Amino acid sequence: MDQSVCILELLGVFFSILAWLFSLSTNLMSQWLTLSTELLPSESYELGLWETCVVQDLGVQECRPYDSLLGLPPDIRLARILMCTATSTGLLAVMVAIPGMYVVNSCKGTETIRAKRTMKMIAGILGLATGVLVIIPVSYIAHLTVLRFFDESVPEVVPRWEFGQGLFWGWGAGLAHLTAGLLLVSSCVCLQDEPCPATTTSLQRHKTGIELNHRKRTEYV
Repeated sequence: MDQSVCILELLGVFFSILAWLFSLSTNLMSQWLTLSTELLPSESYELGLWETCVVQDLGVQECRPYDSLLGLPPDIRLARILMCTATSTGLLAVMVAIPGMYVVNSCKGTETIRAKRTMKMIAGILGLATGVLVIIPVSYIAHLTVLRFFDESVPEVVPRWEFGQGLFWGWGAGLAHLTAGLLLVSSCVCLQDEPCPATTTSLQRHKTGIELNHRKRTEYV
């Protein structure tokens, strides 16, 4: 088997796990949007998908979860649904990709290679879908934030929400998911339907041993 296939699938699984951790952290992070005012310079506000927080200069942080799902703004509600879906599909992609790796178990023939390739293809498609699911809510909230920030109908004295770390983490997670999906799909394209070298070598040794034993018995007789 070509070493490039092993490298591609190892990188694909690595990026899949890394992207899932990033997307999970983005989902739970309370710093999607930040706000600070000149009236209260010692305090800043943070808004996430699950809670809002007040942070003071002394390091004291007080968070309050949302009361109900139906009472949320439409953009936060949509982002929460898509991020939860993305976290689930990302975890499923990791669970499918790991057994589909060539180095996990020694293959036993062409059928096993085809099964592994199918699993990696499914994991790659799930990774690509997860990347899209992560980028959509992050970019949508960023778009709305930009529109509200430059809204001329709002007086300048009114504080405006700005980008928080959660948005940048979300973009990074989405790109990592897309990268993982492309690597896994590429490893499937490069993988050929050929028997495992380790298995072929063991079968040849077994046949050679049988022939030698047969010759020895013939010479003895």
